[in-house]
Amino acid sequence: MLRGLAIRNVVLIERLDLSFGPGLSVLTGETGAGKSILLDALGLALGARADSGLVRAGADRADVAACFDAAPEEAAAILRDLDIDAGEDLVLRRTLGRDGRSRAFVNDTPVAAGLLRRLGRELVEVHGQFEQRGLLDEAAHRGLLDRFAGHDDLLGAAAAAWRARVRAEEAATAARDALARDLAARKELEAGLEMLELLAPKVGEEACLATRRRRILAHRKILEAATEARALLGDDAAAALRGAARSLAHAGREADGLFDEALSALDRATIEAEEAERLVQGLGGRIEEDEASADAVEARLFALRDAARKHGIEVEALPALLDDMRRRVEALDEDGCRAADLEEKAARAKEVFDRAAAALTAGRREAASALARAVGSELPPLKLEQAAFRAVVEPGRAGLSGADRVRFEVRTNAGMPFGALGRIASGGELARLALALKAALAAESGPSMIFDEVDAGVGGATAAAVGARLAALGKAGQVLIVTHTPQVAARASRHFRVSKDEARTHVAELDDGGREEEVARMLAGAEITGAARRAAHALIVGEGG
Repeated sequence: MLRGLAIRNVVLIERLDLSFGPGLSVLTGETGAGKSILLDALGLALGARADSGLVRAGADRADVAACFDAAPEEAAAILRDLDIDAGEDLVLRRTLGRDGRSRAFVNDTPVAAGLLRRLGRELVEVHGQFEQRGLLDEAAHRGLLDRFAGHDDLLGAAAAAWRARVRAEEAATAARDALARDLAARKELEAGLEMLELLAPKVGEEACLATRRRRILAHRKILEAATEARALLGDDAAAALRGAARSLAHAGREADGLFDEALSALDRATIEAEEAERLVQGLGGRIEEDEASADAVEARLFALRDAARKHGIEVEALPALLDDMRRRVEALDEDGCRAADLEEKAARAKEVFDRAAAALTAGRREAASALARAVGSELPPLKLEQAAFRAVVEPGRAGLSGADRVRFEVRTNAGMPFGALGRIASGGELARLALALKAALAAESGPSMIFDEVDAGVGGATAAAVGARLAALGKAGQVLIVTHTPQVAARASRHFRVSKDEARTHVAELDDGGREEEVARMLAGAEITGAARRAAHALIVGEGG
């Protein structure tokens, strides 16, 4: 609720401090007295566009502060997000320099003017011939319809289901993206795994192969020595010894034992020569056998080292890499199963949300019909007999509040198409439509409401109906209205008269006598008669109470 408005140096207002309370408050006065200036000043505090023309002539700057009771939850949430202490009172202040530059404050904390606008939408609804906010803002229609219908439980279920759906879809998307990245590299991974499995590296294999290769290289030198030994030894060394032994043995019978010692030595030499030939020949065979496997050893060793180089690791790490690749391929299979499971959970969460949203949609469609009937009953007394109202519920973007878009539409004459409130109705009609809508939503208390000449162009019974509905709204909250209609002014619980002398605007709160005199002026015009005073008294006592 707006508790006070302090204005300094705004157009014709030099200094003004006003206090407001609950109920219906009216501002009256002659045309041109400055009633619209009060609304312009309040708009400045609520974040409206800053126009240097609002600065009073001769002043360096204008200053406006609007004080509200403790911020409603929506406004409090905005302040919490910005770490601004709301306190017991909420003061929105705006200064405007002669150069057109402005500064904005919330509880003396400097803020952007945009924040004042955000807070203002939660604190005040303005309805007039040239400006409409709150009830006529399509962004607010869905919330208004839900509050009218009391959809708290359905909204809670939809919000919980939406949060669960978002969490499930985020998890599924993350798993899907990770799997896609892994699958993109899977072909390369599987090719590398196949190569390593064919290679089948073993722990310690490189050292064994290197040792064997060194031994083979050493054996080549040994083979050369063995070959030279065979060449030097020849193929008939033992045969020559045996031949020499036969010659001596043949002549030995006549030598009378002279050759016995030589024959014995030849026998021993023959035996050793035969053994030497056998060993030298055998040694060469074994060396040639190792030489035959040299190519295989070198090919295996080079294959291992080439694989290690491709993977940027040591040969000894190849067996561990092989095991790791096997695990990674198995993990990809598991990730695929996990991604599929998360996709299924996301689908189930969407189904739960869809059911909750469908229940909310059904409730909204039913509430839309009820609201149309309620608003329709308010239109004839407000001289809108040919007008019709409807709340359109259609598919919208899914979110915490379900999956509907709600739009209030009107037509001002039978047979004409329905359209958006701001495009179909004229300024005066628009304000009265807002009044009818607010009256239908009277059970839903909300921000302070300001009507700028909502009663323009009406009189008699229609003006009385407008006053009655404004008074009813005032009982549920706070309503401020700028009016020229005595039937509306008579309903006020507080009455402010706006006047101007020379180049200054003044505002005075009227007592009972002052109220009667002002209502009489509104009835009679320039000359207040006794009859006008009696009529004013009757209006105030009989209708204003």
